[in-house]
Amino acid sequence: MEITEVRISKVNSKGKLKAFATVVFDKQFMVHDLRIIKREGEDAGYFVAMPSVLSSEGSFRDIAHPLNQEFRDRLTQAVMERYFQETSQQE
Repeated sequence: MEITEVRISKVNSKGKLKAFATVVFDKQFMVHDLRIIKREGEDAGYFVAMPSVLSSEGSFRDIAHPLNQEFRDRLTQAVMERYFQETSQQE
């Protein structure tokens, strides 16, 4: 599966959420609302959270996610590369 497009929508917030991403696969399937989050502390850095919904039990459940680590790594890399491109262009 090829990641054919990544769109970034930055969030104007002082919180951990930095942006939302939309990803297009094989020019045929789109997934919205991946979140780019910046962690602080020991595990400082950025990560990509998958789209999720709040369950009736009060916990969040992913509604779309990679099935293996290899694809998760490719997806994270593509989203973060695009995020940093957008960030550097705006500075």
